[in-house]
Amino acid sequence: MPRFSVIVPAYKVQAHLHACLRSVLEQSYPDLELLAVDDCSPDSCGAIIDEFAARDARVVPLHLPRTSGSGPARNAGLARACGDYVLLLDGDDSLTPGALDALAVRLKETEEPDLLLYGHAYVLWTGEEVPDPFADRLAAAGDGPVPSFRPEDRPGLLALPPVVWNKAYRRDFLERELLLFPPGGHGDPAWTYPVLLTAKSIAPLDRVCVHRRRGRHHETGAGASYPGAVFPGTGGGRPFDVFAQYDRVFARLADRPDLARWRPVVFHRMVDHLTALFEGCGRQLPRGARAEFLRRARAHCRRHRVRRGGLRRAGGGSLPGPANAGPANAGPALPGTARAEAGPGAGHRMRRLLVRLGSRRTYRLLSLAVLQARRARRAAGPVGRGLGAAALRLHYRTQRLLPVRADRAVFASHGGQPYGCNPGALEAAFRELAPRIRTTWITRPEHRHTVPPCTRGVRPGSFAYWTALARSRYLVGNAPFDARLLKRPGQIVVQTQAGTPLKRVGLDVRDRPAVVREGEVERLLRDADRWDYVLSGNRHSTLVWERAFPAAFTILEYGLPRTDRFHRAGAEETARLRASLGIPPHAVAVLYAPTFRDYRRTPYRPLDPERVLRRLGPGFVLLTRAHPAYGEPMVRVRDAPGLLDVSGHPSVESLCLASDALLTDYSSLMFDYTGLDRPVVIHAEDREAYEAARGTYFDLRTFPPGEVTHSEDEVVDVFLSGRYGGMRAARRRAAFRERFCPYDDGRAAERVVRHVVFGERGLAAGRPPGVVEP
Repeated sequence: MPRFSVIVPAYKVQAHLHACLRSVLEQSYPDLELLAVDDCSPDSCGAIIDEFAARDARVVPLHLPRTSGSGPARNAGLARACGDYVLLLDGDDSLTPGALDALAVRLKETEEPDLLLYGHAYVLWTGEEVPDPFADRLAAAGDGPVPSFRPEDRPGLLALPPVVWNKAYRRDFLERELLLFPPGGHGDPAWTYPVLLTAKSIAPLDRVCVHRRRGRHHETGAGASYPGAVFPGTGGGRPFDVFAQYDRVFARLADRPDLARWRPVVFHRMVDHLTALFEGCGRQLPRGARAEFLRRARAHCRRHRVRRGGLRRAGGGSLPGPANAGPANAGPALPGTARAEAGPGAGHRMRRLLVRLGSRRTYRLLSLAVLQARRARRAAGPVGRGLGAAALRLHYRTQRLLPVRADRAVFASHGGQPYGCNPGALEAAFRELAPRIRTTWITRPEHRHTVPPCTRGVRPGSFAYWTALARSRYLVGNAPFDARLLKRPGQIVVQTQAGTPLKRVGLDVRDRPAVVREGEVERLLRDADRWDYVLSGNRHSTLVWERAFPAAFTILEYGLPRTDRFHRAGAEETARLRASLGIPPHAVAVLYAPTFRDYRRTPYRPLDPERVLRRLGPGFVLLTRAHPAYGEPMVRVRDAPGLLDVSGHPSVESLCLASDALLTDYSSLMFDYTGLDRPVVIHAEDREAYEAARGTYFDLRTFPPGEVTHSEDEVVDVFLSGRYGGMRAARRRAAFRERFCPYDDGRAAERVVRHVVFGERGLAAGRPPGVVEP
């Protein structure tokens, strides 16, 4: 029998589940079992759990036949638990190092209590660790001569957040009290209050044992201070479930006369919870649902209200509530609860009273007053910088008043680049599979010739541009759209991304000043909030997108549309492309395409293409393509014999098809090119500088798509010796291709269009070959 049973329900947490499970299994205290419950998660949670179970016998994988919610999933773990004590974690949380050792020592010191309460800290999306604001009460609970106590000895503990993951539960205590998790959302109070009130012995541990991950909106909305920091789940998701959960709590109190004196405490906690929930979810609820929530809150408060007075705090004074709330001695005192109960001040007390009264009209009037004050402040700001800009703003606002056109789609590649990349492939698929939808491509005038004749081209910032953004149902791009874009109801934003990420992106570069300017990450995340779909070519990309861009989008792991052309092009098209570029039929064409260096102000040129070509000899042709961010060619002498500068070529896909091998460094082009099953050579002589400035998700030296070189001599040797296409390079390329190109079959764009436009599901080409953490 293990000492600890750690139960982890998993649903749509694949980006963080690795870290959660590792934090348990890597504890210095090994006497544990880990019950990982896959709540029929539609992502890779189940596969991740099975991988851990295959590597560690302490992992007990449980797969539920259908999604039931966190409560039933935890119950499934409880039914299989064998440990003396049970710990509960969410799939995106983690145990701190040495936590189980500290718990084991404290349990022995306190003579095996029913409950052991321990501390936690929040880890924000920025990586910053924020201590629990109620940690001082946990520390104060440990004061006194006795190692453990009953609830009435420390009633202030009921003012702590009613969460399930900051306690170790003695398993026979749970079985004795027949404690199970309720179904539905917002179930933490329905579990926590019965557990606290029925425990015969409770002990505290003033130590952070859990790191609780907090998303971006947890600390920026209603949950920033009080009350979202007190009550879990106040940011959204099935808010009406909370009423049934508190009905369960009061029903249990009614069945246990010895617990009736706790009704005032639970009642006031319920009022605060309903207030917090409305403040956090109210703006997300439909108009009629907001009024209905307040009506039900009023009915709930009347049904369970305490008659008069309420509770007294230590030192005198009753808790906030109606004047007829109940006698002063209706329940035990709550010492030191002023901050938790009173909130930030009179404003919160007024909102709590309005929730109890169900006065939505008054609540709305107060909200409108605040909104008008904000608008007045904005109107006092600087006037528009010109009549043209004012006219464009007026035009855009007017267009937003008109209906969204279901038969319109607008596409863009990096805000105005030539037609191509993933948006270009999707635009062609839209025209083929959904010809009723008229397409528009956003491009600068110098690239207008790349747009197909049947597709409308518009200039960024023009009146037609703002019309397209305001009226089109589908907005497809591989980079952020205009920051002034206001996504309308009925619009669908598809973020295609620009390839498989090797370089760190999003949140993962927020602490790298060479990569992002001040406020750039915040702008990226605001854009991510508009995404409905994000494309992914493999499981590595899926995990990176979820972790680096925390937002409520759906990932379509269908492959990258821009690689479809590679698997549809025949020998005839390849020969035509080579001829158009002037490549001799029997020459070895090497595409040299290094990526951008964030840490340099001038173009990075680790190789001299002219010298390399002279050393390679007449049997080779070198196609040099500078990164578009540099805005200048890579070679001094353009189009010398055997040396072709293709920096201005509009289609990198055509260049890939025309070449025989790719020479690159950290460019995401290597992933696409590997899908062609053609040789790739990695030349990365500045690895230390690049890792320090930008960083990568894995080390190319340990898992490359082909041969790796570090100097010009090695580059020349690897091509002249033929090693670039040898057996070792082929084995590396095959492993790389298996991991990163599982869906490359020429139909990725079709799958995306069928999912987004026609609502078809289950279109993946096949299961990925393995779940590998980046």
